[in-house]
This record gives sequence, structure tokens and C-alpha cells, in this order.
Amino acid sequence: MRPYWIILLFIVCPFVVIAQNTTITGTIVNANGKNPVSRASVFLSNATYGTVTSDDGSFTLGGVKPGQYELVVTTVGYEDFSQTIQVSGAPQKLHIELTQKVLMLREVVISSAADWKKNYEQFRREFIGTTENSKLCRVVNPHILNLIYHRNKQQLEASGDEFLVVENHALGYRTKFLLKNFVSDAIEHTIQYAGKALFEELPGSAEQKRAWKLKREQAYYGSAQHFYRSLYKDKLKEEGFEAHDFTRMLNRERPEEGLILQKIKRYKDIAPNRDSLNNWYRISNLTKWNRENLVRTPYQSIEILRKTQEKGIYAVVFPHLLYVVYTKKEETTEFRDVYRPLDMGNFETSIVSLSSAYILFDMNGIVISNPSPLYEGTWSKAKLADLLPVDYEPGD
Repeated sequence: MRPYWIILLFIVCPFVVIAQNTTITGTIVNANGKNPVSRASVFLSNATYGTVTSDDGSFTLGGVKPGQYELVVTTVGYEDFSQTIQVSGAPQKLHIELTQKVLMLREVVISSAADWKKNYEQFRREFIGTTENSKLCRVVNPHILNLIYHRNKQQLEASGDEFLVVENHALGYRTKFLLKNFVSDAIEHTIQYAGKALFEELPGSAEQKRAWKLKREQAYYGSAQHFYRSLYKDKLKEEGFEAHDFTRMLNRERPEEGLILQKIKRYKDIAPNRDSLNNWYRISNLTKWNRENLVRTPYQSIEILRKTQEKGIYAVVFPHLLYVVYTKKEETTEFRDVYRPLDMGNFETSIVSLSSAYILFDMNGIVISNPSPLYEGTWSKAKLADLLPVDYEPGD
């Protein structure tokens, strides 16, 4: 992703920019001989706009909604190409040169069928999800995945050299995902991955399409995408959101997760000791945080929203953590480390931590900061099974 501009940290009144859909055209050629590259996949990442190049290397993406996108080109034998583009209404014409790929030897890891299946089941839970929607997801080609489990680090790595195709029969999309890297760390309790996705509509009957429309709206309302769109339109309260200032401190009585797991393993496997084992189980159940403080008066959009020098790009700034409540849905999952006041309803709640000085997002409500913010609580549940394209609009 290209470097970003200097943020103008002045307060602005939120407003809606109305812009028309546009068309992106271009040609794809070989960087060496300048010959056209046919049958290359061209798409806007995490959106529904995609096509393949013709024999003369040309392509057209029509009806693109305003916003910032990452245009991706991928084909066999060439390095993947990506370019950030800003769509604001005027047609765009691109000329793209692809570099031939240098063949690299991949690490060969020999594992049994049982190990691969175990690793794949973990990957499926953590990448596709465990919600009701995930039960209606079918991975068409799981064996394109390279799965490696590092026992000493308790990390699962996954990657793929071609599209991982997932048919989501809950939301009505076929998602084609280019997974460049995926790392699940059991010690740090973190999941990180990078890749590009193209959404395609699944064929279906009128009844199926009505069901998909309802499921998509359920996935959208209360999501991070919904929140950021509501923020720049100055409609947080109207849309059901509250955003609060939140602070907390680490619980010093609870050691690091790695030490806890090490002690439990020691007293369980190496030197069984019931008293010590029970003590470390007790320690593992201690909350990670204490001295938590929630400012009960919610922010106004104007207090945390900033405008940037780039049209259609906004910044979110806040001093500590952002505590986001969606008052139109109740939470169905218990998050042990997410603070909830006793007198607050059991609403969907997410805690947002900054990874840099601010969060950048576009008019589609999509975070474009790198690195992305960290989500805890409701938004942390959002996996591929509940993911909507960036150009989704309720009512579509």
C-alpha cells in the first residue's frame, strides 16, 4: 500500500459527498515485450467488480461506486499487481505492465492426512468463522492451501498460490480469496492475514435471493463498515451507535499467556501435580484487565472525525480506546475480557485499539490504514462467512 498523506487534524462537520458511479478501463501488457496479456483476472479487492482481460489485454469495470479501492491483477506466470485508486465519478483509464514471476522453491513440509485435516479444521474455524452463516459455507478447493503448524510457537500458517473459492450460501456470494499469508498464534490469541478477495453473486431463485438480502442486512447492521459510514454521515445516534472514551490497565496478577500455557503443560504432562495445576488454571481464568473506566457521555461525530487532504478519505482519532455500542442488537457471545457496566444493556459491544495515530477509512466505510486497528468483542467475530463486499448497500 502506498504511503499516506499528512493528515489535517482540524475538526470538520461531517457531510455526505454525492458522486456518480464510473467506469474503469485499461490494458494489461508484459513489461518486457509490451505484448498484451490475455485472460488475466482484474478486480477491485473486497468488492464485486471483476473481469478478465480480452485477447488484446483490455478490460472494463463498469458501474463502480465512489470510494478508494485496491485494483488487483493476477495471472499465471506473472507477479501479482496492485494499485490504489480513488473513484470519484470521472472515468479512469489505466495502463498496467506485469513482471514475469521468478520461480522460487517453496518449503516442503511433509505431514500426515490426519495432521492436514486437523490444521485445516482450525484454519476453517479461524478464517471462515463459527457463526450460523459459516455452517452454510462450502470451500470448493481446500487442498490449494499450504498449511504448516509450528508446535514450538503454537502457530498455524496458511497460504495459497491461487484463489481459495468459498461459496457462501448464507449471504449468496462466491468469494475468491488470494490468501498471501495467515498466522494464528495460540499464545498471543491473535489472528493475522493478508490477501485480496473478489465477490461474485451466486445464482439463486427469487426466494433464495430474498433470504440472502435479509441475511446481508443482518450482517451489515452493527458492523464496523456500518459504523464508519454512520460516523462520516454524522448519523451515529440515528443508526444506533454510541462511541465512548475507554481506558484500562493490565492485571498484574495475571502473567503473560505464554507462561500460563507453559506451566499448565508442565504440571499436566511432565510432572502431574493437581494442586499446582489447579492453581494455574485459576490464574488462567483471571481477567486480563483491571481499573477499567468508561466515560458514559458518548462522543459526537465531530469530536473524533477528521477530514484529510484526499477527497472521500476520513480519519478517526481518539486518545485512549474507543468503546462502540450498537444499541439495536443484543450480544449472543460472552467475551470475558470485554468490560460491560452492570447497568448497561447486553448490546453488541466492540473495543477499538489504534495501531497508529489514527484510523483511515473511505466512503465505503472500509478501513484503509496499514496496520489496521485491533477489534475486540463483537467486531472480532467477523470472519469470511459474515464478510460483505465494500460496495454493499442495504437494500441492494
